[in-house]
Amino acid sequence: MGAAADGSFFSQPGVDPLTVSILDRLLYLGSRTMGALTYHPADHRENDTWFPGLNNLAEEARQVYAGKSEDILPQLIRAGGSPGGARPKVLVGYHPDTGEMVSGEGEIPPGFEHWIVKFSAREDFDDPGPVEYAYAEMAGAAGIAMEESRLFTVGDNDHFFGVKRFDRQPGNNRRHIHTRHIHTFGNLVHADFRVPGSDYADLFKATSLLTRNYQDLERVYRLMVFNVLAHNRDDHVKNFSFLLDDTTGEWSFAPAYDLTFARGPGGEHTTTVLGEGLRPEKDRMLQLAEQSGIAPRRSSAIFREVAEAVAGWPEFAGRAGVAKATIKEITSFL
Repeated sequence: MGAAADGSFFSQPGVDPLTVSILDRLLYLGSRTMGALTYHPADHRENDTWFPGLNNLAEEARQVYAGKSEDILPQLIRAGGSPGGARPKVLVGYHPDTGEMVSGEGEIPPGFEHWIVKFSAREDFDDPGPVEYAYAEMAGAAGIAMEESRLFTVGDNDHFFGVKRFDRQPGNNRRHIHTRHIHTFGNLVHADFRVPGSDYADLFKATSLLTRNYQDLERVYRLMVFNVLAHNRDDHVKNFSFLLDDTTGEWSFAPAYDLTFARGPGGEHTTTVLGEGLRPEKDRMLQLAEQSGIAPRRSSAIFREVAEAVAGWPEFAGRAGVAKATIKEITSFL
């Protein structure tokens, strides 16, 4: 759940927010952090996997974000205290064969996988889960590498987007990711994601220096084109990551995440394309690709592949159960 939940936790009766120290916050985070860095000892039971259900957590999350909850479910605090982001989310252990869920904040039982499940925020469409799922399917059709995703349905009307975590290997092993967050590009360039100012040219340079892998440059380009054509303008520096392979010591560009329709600050991309954030045109993207070492013929082919996938938005959205009004509104921006 991020700042909303931990802020509410430290504002509970008997807790003076002014006396909360950095160490208190690290104790609170414990092992529920993203990536490989954890803090011990933690102030919670890491092997308590009891889970109150998505419907209860979703309602509690809505209350927290609306500022109406004085008492927070302990499971909400434990499950959602770290990932951050624009929408409330929880860490779960999900069993793909049985559909069972447990808390994903610590170790999970055999056969379970680490997933993130997102809830709605006040600024969302009425159906943010189906929208993000449709975007994930559309990104896959565009050739973008993403972890497995799905919609979790609760009752008749609630559909929550879930995605498998790429910072966890099978079982409970953590994969090492630069610094303590998975949103690594911002850490590499020491940029504040709240302040627009990064450029995809910087992301290309960082990728070239860190991974030294041409295929990763193509992945960055493909993702940039998708973000522009699919109107995902919340493409800030925390939404790009790099993974370290423990066996080879080599870095790679991480699978894409947080791909959905977003208007961006002032209607512009948070990460610009050679300085253009409002309407980055095709020629500008092709120019940046060539500057970054991608041949014009190849960059044009990738552009066509992504454009064809994005043109199928109404079909992806329809299959995901996106409301007709939402489909129409998003289509007007594409």
